[in-house]
Amino acid sequence: MTETRKKITLPYLFDKAARGEPITWLTCYDYPTAYLQEQAGIEMILVGDSLGMTMLGYDSTLPVTMDDMIRHAQAVRRGAPTAFVVGDMPYMTYQPSVESAVRNAGRFMAEAGCDAIKLEGGVAMADRIRAIVDAGIPAIGHLGLTPQSVAALGGFRVQGKSAAMAKKIMDDAKALEQAGAFMILLEMVPDRLCKLITERAENCLIMSLGSGPHAHGQLLIYHDMFGLYPKFKPKMAKVYGNAGQVILDGLKAYREEVIGRQFPQPENWFGMSDDEYAELQKLLGNSPVAETVEEGKKKKGKRKEDKK
Repeated sequence: MTETRKKITLPYLFDKAARGEPITWLTCYDYPTAYLQEQAGIEMILVGDSLGMTMLGYDSTLPVTMDDMIRHAQAVRRGAPTAFVVGDMPYMTYQPSVESAVRNAGRFMAEAGCDAIKLEGGVAMADRIRAIVDAGIPAIGHLGLTPQSVAALGGFRVQGKSAAMAKKIMDDAKALEQAGAFMILLEMVPDRLCKLITERAENCLIMSLGSGPHAHGQLLIYHDMFGLYPKFKPKMAKVYGNAGQVILDGLKAYREEVIGRQFPQPENWFGMSDDEYAELQKLLGNSPVAETVEEGKKKKGKRKEDKK
């Protein structure tokens, strides 16, 4: 992005969709990455509970807390001041009750400066969406593969392949839309199902994560895009650059250079002038400054030679 852009807003997103221009959306969990995404012109950023896996090393998203999410969302907001930042509601912060849903959604807005929240679930969560929207907070639904319910879904697999399951997802989408969700994320559902839901959506944007090209925009997991998550590579992710390998190669090179005394070089450290060093000697009462490790080794070696 060569010039400072205006803040991305809901009207901007709807206008873009009306013009038939896809919306760009990526996950992000930290300040430097948010800064780069802002500079690249990414319009929406999801501070996803996927940070439990990509950043914190858990095997699932379930252990992530609201405090985890708030801290990371704050960092992202600072790095991407004009992006439309979405806070992802972690496990059991909205399922227990409408009250808990509204309270925790409000934390994203008040403490992290988010523009909207996202939560998983269909008809059963419609009342949460409605209450959050009634509280003045823009809300996004999430259907298909919903990681917080992955155990009940039988693992990380495509959802809605059968006609019956596809119809259920369509009903869930309509329920969320009618409850006031301005956007619905479809994760790992068949492309034709995503197309049907997109065509039937009214005043609701549909986003795709591994669900084909027919939505109003696309979402990808940042760490999957750049080879930064070591445990697996999802089929739906395109690797735009193997940054993980570049970083690993750099780490190995650093280790070898330190061991081989190639790093640091004079341009990598700071010195002291001869005059100031002489003055330091005086301040020390003309006593010799403690010898360096290298000088000590040389003296020790010389004593051994003398004994021989």
